Amino acid sequence: MIGAMVFYILKRLLLMIPTIFGILLISFVIIQFVPGGPVEKMIAQLQGHDTSATARFSGGGAGDVAGPGGAGTSAGAGSSYRGAQGLDPEFIKDLEKMYGFDKPAHERFVLMVGNYLTFNLGESYYRDVDVFSLILEKMPVSISLGFWTLLIIYTISIPLGIRKAVKDGSAFDVWTSAVIFIGYSIPSFVLGVLLIVLFAGGVWDFFPLRGLTSDNWEELSLTGKILDYLWHLVLPITAMVIGGFAVKTMLTKNSFMDEIGKHYVLTARAKGLEENRVLYGHVFRNAMLIVIAGFPAAFVAIFFTGNMLIEIIFSLDGMGQLGYKSIVDRDYPVVLGNLYIFSLIGLVVHLVRDLVYVWVDPRIDFTSQKH
Repeated sequence: MIGAMVFYILKRLLLMIPTIFGILLISFVIIQFVPGGPVEKMIAQLQGHDTSATARFSGGGAGDVAGPGGAGTSAGAGSSYRGAQGLDPEFIKDLEKMYGFDKPAHERFVLMVGNYLTFNLGESYYRDVDVFSLILEKMPVSISLGFWTLLIIYTISIPLGIRKAVKDGSAFDVWTSAVIFIGYSIPSFVLGVLLIVLFAGGVWDFFPLRGLTSDNWEELSLTGKILDYLWHLVLPITAMVIGGFAVKTMLTKNSFMDEIGKHYVLTARAKGLEENRVLYGHVFRNAMLIVIAGFPAAFVAIFFTGNMLIEIIFSLDGMGQLGYKSIVDRDYPVVLGNLYIFSLIGLVVHLVRDLVYVWVDPRIDFTSQKH
């Protein structure tokens, strides 16, 4: 069994390589056709006499932007970039070299993949920091939101789902279903705005409006720091949890109800076993497989998609906001670096899910896996 498990893990790890390669290839190809890249953005800033843009360009061509009378030293009419008319073609080439566009696309892709193997994700176009360090800097915020959200959702949804399955059709089942679906119908970002209006200065001023820590956080004691951190988490976590546990609760309920109606449960009850032993000794193991199967999707949704709007609304500087800003700014190294890290984490989580399957139900045989 252990040998089969090790073989299965190695096989899944090897399969991650072509998967990651395919994701990066498709993303890289799509980016080549996206208008308004970094070169065009820099040209637009320079043509608009944006001094900050000129300062960022250290390739030596900034001084050639304007000649006598404010015109470029040559027309640059052959350039494929919008707004490049009037700029020196040599200056455009310097811009391309600065952003790495002086090489053919296939060479840039091969170089990028080679660097990614050593987690060299390149440097941000607009920040003086490498992408991997930037992701590590933003990750604690997203991990905080995702960890507490998932923990609370599963802590609520599994016991509630089991209770609803046992009390199916009762008043408890009916009113909890009503509450669940009302919460599910409210988008998390709408609820986030509502919570801010009500509890962060609009009507009442109970909670902070932004960030995960107060300005005087460094001066607080250890207990004070923990309480301050949790205090800042209340509103964003509430916004994400309210609509998040509906699916898990109903999935748990339906899974338990399906198992409760099977013959082995009826046999166990006929033998006089206690109800808790029937539920948690027999039904739980089988019913939880479906719930566990949904964990990777929930993990990815909470950490990488559900976080983005919440981070923006509550001014939380995490990976969701980083990804959004990098797409808007066409900061391609950050976009692709984020995608690479997200994909790796997602694939690893899927592998962990399969291993948890075996922990929950040892009857699962890895030797029978076909993927």
